Amino acid sequence: MPDKNYDFKIEKTTHSRLKEIDFDALQFGRVFSDHMLLAEFEEGEWKSVKIQPYQELAFSPASCVFHYGQAIFEGLKAHKTASGEILIFRPDQNLERMNKSARRLCMAEVPEEIFIDGIKKLIDIDRNWVPDGDGKSLYIRPFLIADDDFLGVKPSAKYKFMVITSPTANYYSGAVKVKVERTYSRACEGGIGAAKAAANYAASLYPAQQAQKAGYHQLIWTDAKEHKFIEESGTMNLMLRIGDQLVTPSLDAQTILPGITRASIVALAKNWGYDIVERKVAVDEIVEALNNKTLKEAFGMGTAATIAPIELIGIDGVDYELSDFHNWDFANKVKNHLEGLKRGKVADEFNWIQKV
Repeated sequence: MPDKNYDFKIEKTTHSRLKEIDFDALQFGRVFSDHMLLAEFEEGEWKSVKIQPYQELAFSPASCVFHYGQAIFEGLKAHKTASGEILIFRPDQNLERMNKSARRLCMAEVPEEIFIDGIKKLIDIDRNWVPDGDGKSLYIRPFLIADDDFLGVKPSAKYKFMVITSPTANYYSGAVKVKVERTYSRACEGGIGAAKAAANYAASLYPAQQAQKAGYHQLIWTDAKEHKFIEESGTMNLMLRIGDQLVTPSLDAQTILPGITRASIVALAKNWGYDIVERKVAVDEIVEALNNKTLKEAFGMGTAATIAPIELIGIDGVDYELSDFHNWDFANKVKNHLEGLKRGKVADEFNWIQKV
């Protein structure tokens, strides 16, 4: 992508909503900060780039995002240190993944200056929206949508890239109960499972809703071909500790989203000397490990939750309980390390942190 200097137009709000927010009662993704970023792509290039007050936008009813689903997004967080600095965790990886998703959906790629510099400018303006306290952060949602007004199946020639932010608390307040899904599929080989596309999340809603009605928080997805091998857990990657080995499903089939938290945890585990492998994991192997008590830890990994310990797994009508997650070795160690790193309490040996 050719280098270009982008002129950020900045319009600040005259009516901040900051005083209306109860930062002691935050929920995930319910309130939004004062400003947003909006960039527009047309005639083959990014043109207008601006930071403006958070507001509703007008779209043509024929805008092709409504009809053909060219929509992708990312998720990352900003944390405040004890000294008041604001830190972001690996935004370069979010940019890389967004542009990989864009290529898969025939969308315009977003330049680094608009994505990373734009996010930093936006957070700097809304820095008072970054909450203090453990478990709290400013969730950052970049997203890219098609915006050509035509009816016809072809890639759009116009796009809008936007970033909104939301002060938030923990996504999960404790351990989760999950069900292994043997009927419905999140993604299939040759599809868009490795892209962070809106369509993947739409496809997950109905089976997740059915699982929640049955008393589970989320699903463990299995492969679409045979429903024999586990893939993701809800909207998170999955890691198990079987015996003394850490295991996470391989990304080779391109059906699993390559999570940034996942990649970070794999790197840390290797650096700490743990035995960790990325491979296919059969549901039958999990049942065997549960029955013989060698499944020591199981947890989801993702930006929203960092680590979500699994306390119960439902498989083919049988619920299996895991040991008390408070006693787990690896999950607690890596969660504390990542949370400390994001708040400037732990040395950043991999240079993952960027300052605002």
